[in-house]
Amino acid sequence: MILKIDGDVKPYYVQTLCMMFFPGVKFPEDEEPSSGVPSASVSVRMADGCAEARVTLRLGSDTRDGAGKCAVGDGVDAPHARQLAVGEAFYRAASSLTGVCPPWGIMTGVRPAKIASERFRAGDSPAQARRWIEEHYMVTPQKAELAAAVADAERRLIREELSRRCSVYIAIPFCPTRCAYCSFVSYTSKKLLSLIPSYLEALRVNIRVIFSAIRSLGIPVSTVYIGGGTPTVLTAEQLRFLLETVAGETDVTALEEFTLEAGRPDTITAEKLDIARACGVNRISVNTQTLNEEILRAIGRQHTAAQFFEAFDTARRCGIPQINIDLIAGLPGESADSFADTVDRILPLRAENVTVHTFCVKKSAEIRQSETSVYDRVGAEAAAAVDCAQRTLCGDGYIPYYMYRQKNTVGNLENVGYSLPGAEGLYNVCMMEEVHSIFAAGASAVTKLVSPLSPDGSQRIDRIFEAKYPYEYLKEYSDGCREERMRSLADFARTFYQKYF
Repeated sequence: MILKIDGDVKPYYVQTLCMMFFPGVKFPEDEEPSSGVPSASVSVRMADGCAEARVTLRLGSDTRDGAGKCAVGDGVDAPHARQLAVGEAFYRAASSLTGVCPPWGIMTGVRPAKIASERFRAGDSPAQARRWIEEHYMVTPQKAELAAAVADAERRLIREELSRRCSVYIAIPFCPTRCAYCSFVSYTSKKLLSLIPSYLEALRVNIRVIFSAIRSLGIPVSTVYIGGGTPTVLTAEQLRFLLETVAGETDVTALEEFTLEAGRPDTITAEKLDIARACGVNRISVNTQTLNEEILRAIGRQHTAAQFFEAFDTARRCGIPQINIDLIAGLPGESADSFADTVDRILPLRAENVTVHTFCVKKSAEIRQSETSVYDRVGAEAAAAVDCAQRTLCGDGYIPYYMYRQKNTVGNLENVGYSLPGAEGLYNVCMMEEVHSIFAAGASAVTKLVSPLSPDGSQRIDRIFEAKYPYEYLKEYSDGCREERMRSLADFARTFYQKYF
């Protein structure tokens, strides 16, 4: 897409707007407009405390214009006003050109509930926040209500003392097979799976480094989350080794949550879950994504719907207190009716958490063979599936409590975590809303150091990256590098906490 901007607005924001209406587009700097390439001209100016914007979009011989404006005030400063004016102008031009009206309007970014939270801090009620979001972001009433509901749930969960606590994330980047939609760093070949014993030895060192740094800072740990990949790809004894390593570094009985992503039903056994329960795990995920057998095969899941139900029953019999089920709406080939059938079939299980994701086209996913076949800017089936899931789950006593969005998601839709009241996943909220620091161990893991919110709502966030791939990671935690890694992480974290706490 050819993009020309005149005025003070961030190019990345305009590019994000473009991708809502023209998914998968690139932004070459030197290309001239041609008949098959869309182009956008954007201009924005400030006049008498009001931002005024104009956008012209061209696709072939079709040209559409849009105008927008936004006044400074009511929590909107000049940069924000320019952004909202450009968004409105772009929305009007693009929806006229394409016939697409994204349900989230011009709201970009990962955290839709953040805007509602900001309105709450400004003194708005949930109803006032909903109306403000609808007016300024051109969001549908249903999505504005969802954003306000999630923000309301989050402010009940986020206690003041949480900002002075922390969480720990531990990565197991291995899976039995690779799902067609997956883009995570995850390894499935026999050669790479053979690295697991060495990886666990290195990970034990990394975990000790992390908890040593946390103890030196005197920070209580609220939650530990073991994710993947698929952590239950480990054998029972390997899982015991990992969980006992964690238990040796912190009092697991004092944790608010100790989560293990079991994930793939075909990796779950009673022996593994008995070990997990004995080691203090109190939350797991048993994820089917869909119960449509044809779609399961198409996306590379090597389990059946029956195996999912069996795995869930095993988790219940092993006494795991809280269980999450992940679902994905909008998978290629699945209808809204098929997805609704999956939701209906899991309801009797009364899982404490149900997370409804929307299919997202990731750059490195196997399913991204033909962009035209997987990108879907309208996402009518996905939208119907997501709306049905919300109605069904909320009608059955679940509440939405955390939410995030991703680029190139079908229909520009969202991912929402639902829970039975009192069973909300605290780690999910702390991670998504950047409530406190998340210390991370394992290949591709990222430690995120988070300062408390300042009076103006700003925060300082610093990141420490572990090596992305297991081979690199093993080198970093070889005998010769361990002491250096321990010192560097502890020193970095200590400097951060001394400055911001």
